Amino acid sequence: MSGRPGLQKPDPAEHKPDQSGGDRSVKVDGDNHGIVSTGDNANNVLILPAARPAENSLAGKANLLADRVSDVLKREEEQQRLWDPAPLPVRCRPAPSMLTGRRNSILDVSAEAAAPLPLDLTGPLEKIAAVYEGTKPGRLMVLGRAGSGKTILVRRFARARLEARTPTGEAPVPVIFSLGSWNPTTTPLRDWLIDRLERDHPFLAGAGPDGSTWAAALVGADRVLAILDGFDEIADGLHEAALLDLRATTVPLLMTSRRAELEAAVGTTALFAGIELTDLTLDDSVNYLLHATNTPAPDTTDTTTPTGWEYVLNKLRRHPDKPACANLAAVLTTPLMVTLAHTVYKSGRDPVKLLEIEEFSTRGALEDHLLDNFVPTAYDRFLSTRPAAKRRPWRAERARHWLGYLATHLKKLDTHDIEWWRLGTAMSLSSRMLVSGVTSGLVSGTMLGLVFGLTTEPRVASVSVLLNVLGIGLTFGLMHGFGSKLKVGGAFEPSRMHIQIRGGAKRVKESFLPRIRGGLAGGLVFGVVFGLGMAVYAGLLDFPWTVIALEFGKWLVSGLALGLSVGLILALVAGLEAVIETKSSVSPSDLLHTNRTTVLAQVLAVGLALGLGFGIVVALVNGFALGVTSGLASGLVVGLGLGTLTAWGRWVVLVRVWLPLTGRLPWAVNAFLDDAYQRGVLRQVGAVYQFRHARLRDRLAEVYEQHEQ
Repeated sequence: MSGRPGLQKPDPAEHKPDQSGGDRSVKVDGDNHGIVSTGDNANNVLILPAARPAENSLAGKANLLADRVSDVLKREEEQQRLWDPAPLPVRCRPAPSMLTGRRNSILDVSAEAAAPLPLDLTGPLEKIAAVYEGTKPGRLMVLGRAGSGKTILVRRFARARLEARTPTGEAPVPVIFSLGSWNPTTTPLRDWLIDRLERDHPFLAGAGPDGSTWAAALVGADRVLAILDGFDEIADGLHEAALLDLRATTVPLLMTSRRAELEAAVGTTALFAGIELTDLTLDDSVNYLLHATNTPAPDTTDTTTPTGWEYVLNKLRRHPDKPACANLAAVLTTPLMVTLAHTVYKSGRDPVKLLEIEEFSTRGALEDHLLDNFVPTAYDRFLSTRPAAKRRPWRAERARHWLGYLATHLKKLDTHDIEWWRLGTAMSLSSRMLVSGVTSGLVSGTMLGLVFGLTTEPRVASVSVLLNVLGIGLTFGLMHGFGSKLKVGGAFEPSRMHIQIRGGAKRVKESFLPRIRGGLAGGLVFGVVFGLGMAVYAGLLDFPWTVIALEFGKWLVSGLALGLSVGLILALVAGLEAVIETKSSVSPSDLLHTNRTTVLAQVLAVGLALGLGFGIVVALVNGFALGVTSGLASGLVVGLGLGTLTAWGRWVVLVRVWLPLTGRLPWAVNAFLDDAYQRGVLRQVGAVYQFRHARLRDRLAEVYEQHEQ
């Protein structure tokens, strides 16, 4: 772990009498050496650095979390190129009193409401840090319109707080949470924060000193400063419930939001102290864009060449009342649009186009133009340091189509998080059931055909395989639907467990009843579907009703026995599962790979155990040959079907097969998402991706929907 050693500081009083009545003073230099003077004597002493707390302690876990968060923020700044070419200034003023009441009276900025304060993002943000420190017990909101720099500001604030922490681990660790995925009607804020910490930082999911997880212990001890980014991004209809929880919580927090959405939700009751980010001035935008292109500042004449940023910015200053100039000047008042203008027109394109009033008659048209051209620009220029051999030559047109589908998917789910386990769930439930059932039936049918084709007459084998394909497809399609209805948001959550050699009786005990119930429910569906199918088949062959009833009953009992067996095997497999406690933070690909390993281990265990048991029973009754084929077939079918009912299995069926097959996503989905992250189109937030900005997501979705109509 990284961290700066601290000094064992003496009493704040520089002089104090010693026990002998003499005068004592202590001076410490930067090398941890000190001079202690007692009376007429002076002694050189070595003052040792403060010892870092043990890693397996609350303070140690807080320090480890701080190190991981700091690493993530540094990589994020590099990936988003926040310093290219220089940081933009951010200015603020006190938030309106209807949102803060009298709480802003404790802030230093309240006396300067008429003059927005510049916040220098190149420094340690002393001003906003001082503002936050003045809000006891530590709750502050940062308001601003779309693209005003709220997200960048809180990331720099988090970096500054991390750099100021001492190795004692007592100061709360600033952690950024994307608030758009919080549902306050189902999960209290404190529980949601704990869940996100455990997902993104698995080393906090282990058992803490009081039996709860380390994440719960840190939040409970106020060792986490929750930076809640995007209150306005919470799903419609949930803002009032969210405010009730936010007002009641004692967790230290800093929250960002657009002003309009917060005002609509707050009503007449004030929230807590806050500041509001204001627009950039024309000078701010001019200085940034000219610095970006190494262009001298424009003068007050019209002698500049009618091309380039120098000419454009000179026109804005000289002719502010012209419609084209007024529109562009209004656009260049937020950091988002200024950085987009710099990015889009960095590669030899002439920004004079932005003054064409015939094409860009409104401010909105100009903003749409910059948003529309950002993705093609990102795919024309690849600025990552990744080796050329690992780069993918995605075409900009196809990339924009796939990103448009992702944006539409997020809008349908009303979220900002691209979660691999929920990709495809924007499809209707009936469509997902059909795709899952057909896939399970076809794959299982192919396997059954290979198995029975070796030992059975071809005509009999073909009829048996066809019936099984229909039954298996219907069975697992229905199971997919029931499983989706039982899960929040219609998606299976990825397991946070990995397979290890040593067992765990506690995990078996915790998982026993839930997995037995799940197995019996699945077995009931299996028995009913196959029982009805075989009963209908027997009826078509004119068997008496007693035989039909016995056939249905046989399959119903067989299904329940099968489900009980599967549940029991999975419960025992739980003894080999352990919480992922890696000391590093988890990326989307890390979580996917871990889940793939866990699911494959579970499927293999169920397939082997069930196939072996069923094969032995059949062999004792009907002979060795049929026992082998029956055991192999049952193990393959149940194992493959069970796999489709997991988060990773759903990912394979919907995201790796169906969506690429229909052209909505590329075949190499993981590589595409990672590539979009490298290009700065996406950002990584823990175990999920997000679009770089909500405005970009919304514009991509709008264009995609227009093309699909």
